[in-house]
Amino acid sequence: MNSTDIAESLAAAWQAMSLLELAGAVTGVAGVWLAARQNVWTWPVSLVSVAMYVVIFYEARLYADMGLNAFYVITSLYGWYLWLYGGKGQTEEKVSRVKKKEMLLMLVLGAIFTLCLGYFLDNYTQADLSYTDSATTAISLIGYWMMAKKQLENWIVWLVVDVIYVGVYLYKELYLTSGLYFIFLILCIIGYLDWKRDLENNSKEAELAIL
Repeated sequence: MNSTDIAESLAAAWQAMSLLELAGAVTGVAGVWLAARQNVWTWPVSLVSVAMYVVIFYEARLYADMGLNAFYVITSLYGWYLWLYGGKGQTEEKVSRVKKKEMLLMLVLGAIFTLCLGYFLDNYTQADLSYTDSATTAISLIGYWMMAKKQLENWIVWLVVDVIYVGVYLYKELYLTSGLYFIFLILCIIGYLDWKRDLENNSKEAELAIL
């Protein structure tokens, strides 16, 4: 294979990755927007997006993010079930607040996860930004778990991690993905306000039912 063939192959690969990143970004935005609107279609749409980002992050050597998106496939199915049925013996899941003990436990586990995964990636792989990548992965896992359970504070968790992600993806020259996470920042605010309003309405309805 001569230099011209190699250049053409690299150009074709870059074009394919760019299209994949674009498709992942579009479905990602659609998934978060649907989540903000509490639309159950957020889960199948998000499944498409996370599957694409498994490939994208593998190519970018962001292995923690790659593993995170692979895990999202499982949690998306769990969230899909919860949003439809609310768990065993229940109907559709309603917005709630996270308990302090639960949040504290998730933060402690997230810190341990960050240190362990960061150490492994830094010492045994060629991963870039090992500890930053591990931290955003840990925070994202917390956010995704809280979203599946429709806990209002998940939007605050996503807001924090999305700020970090914008910088990381700019550094990795994943410009479409960086732009995607900037849009996510806006959607986080919209989602928080919408879910908070719904939570307040549910509380009022519960009070009236008691009366």
